[in-house]
Amino acid sequence: MNWIYLITAGIFEIVWATTMKLSHGFSKLNFTILTIIGMIASFLFLAKATKLLPLSIAYPIWTGIGAVGSIIVGVTLFGDKISPITWIFITLLLISIIGIKLTTNN
Repeated sequence: MNWIYLITAGIFEIVWATTMKLSHGFSKLNFTILTIIGMIASFLFLAKATKLLPLSIAYPIWTGIGAVGSIIVGVTLFGDKISPITWIFITLLLISIIGIKLTTNN
């Protein structure tokens, strides 16, 4: 269950990063509120996950999910341009996240 909490926390990190962009510097109230809700949810799920998962495992996975997810959202939703070499490093980041999970005893 802790891993589900951690993945959920990562997904909410993507949500708040996306809605923060959509808030245009917190000038659009609806997206600002969604950003705050996403932040709170992300931190609450991370806190639940770290009750039993080591911080040294949970935090990098949480940030990695948020980073990779935000890149995908940026490219698909906002038309961000990523160079081919950058995609290689994004792939390495994803492999690292999976590797950390697979080599963890929890």
